[in-house]
Amino acid sequence: MQNSIEDETVAAPARRKKLFLLLGTAVAAVALGAGGYWYFVASHYVSTDNAYVQVSSAQVTPLTTGRVMDVRVHDAEAVKKGDILVVIDPEDAKLQLDQAQAAYALTLRKVKTYFATADARRADYERAKLDYDRRAKIQKSGAVSGEELSTMKTGLETATAALESAEAMTQGTSVEKHPEVLAAKAALDTAQLNYERTIIRAPVSGIVAQRNVQIGQMIQAGRPVMTVVPVADVYVDANYKEDQLAKVRPGQNAELESDIYGSSVKFRGTVIGLGGGTGAAFSLIPAQNATGNWIKVVQRVPVRIALDPEDLKAHPLRVGLSMQATIDVSK
Repeated sequence: MQNSIEDETVAAPARRKKLFLLLGTAVAAVALGAGGYWYFVASHYVSTDNAYVQVSSAQVTPLTTGRVMDVRVHDAEAVKKGDILVVIDPEDAKLQLDQAQAAYALTLRKVKTYFATADARRADYERAKLDYDRRAKIQKSGAVSGEELSTMKTGLETATAALESAEAMTQGTSVEKHPEVLAAKAALDTAQLNYERTIIRAPVSGIVAQRNVQIGQMIQAGRPVMTVVPVADVYVDANYKEDQLAKVRPGQNAELESDIYGSSVKFRGTVIGLGGGTGAAFSLIPAQNATGNWIKVVQRVPVRIALDPEDLKAHPLRVGLSMQATIDVSK
């Protein structure tokens, strides 16, 4: 019995030592594996779940004032570029267009008379010059009196002045290029443009949002009536911590996941560029770090990532959705 207790007493430290050795080996193996994984794999990627779908939305803004006759779309409706969204009462614009067309036609007719008058004055001048030259040649023979030659000279001077005055209205131009015609044409083009602007079309293809216009409403030029979100052109702004950005470069590949589809759907992306500053720097009231009560906060910089169009076509995204972005910084 005594020997059995002594053997157990000797064996216990040896067993404990063996267990500690196994535990140390396991911890070392795990640390080595983790270190190897970080060095060969994890260090090649930077990830964040502070990422959101964004897009450059297109505001639909009327360029003319008037009463709304028709609104052809609703919120969340898909539209294509050029589709009619809103129709403004065109009557006032049509009257202005008719007036501009009449003014342009009248100006054309008036300018044509300038050229016709110049031609007539040129003929008068040539006739007066011919008459004067003939009489001047025979004046010494006594066949023409001095009074008659003086009358011919006065007529030539009058015809010359009239020709110069007529040519001043047409010199160096044509009917189509005459300043008065160009001014009337510009007024006509403006009236035509204002008439066409009574039909408001979609500036891009996308989804209608923030519609705030109704039939019968008076709308003002320059005040937005709705927004069109080009969902096919969305991108992701991923807000990475400043200590993650050392190796991030434009052109690197990225892989993204959306909360709406889950981890089973992967979106391929490409880094477009990094923001010009942190979010805090561009906030309405920027932080004043020069004060005495300063606490360092790790800042984030937005990294813009373009998404693969085919992935977006297969799995459409909406503005504001949360994303998880992982950038491959090994290249």
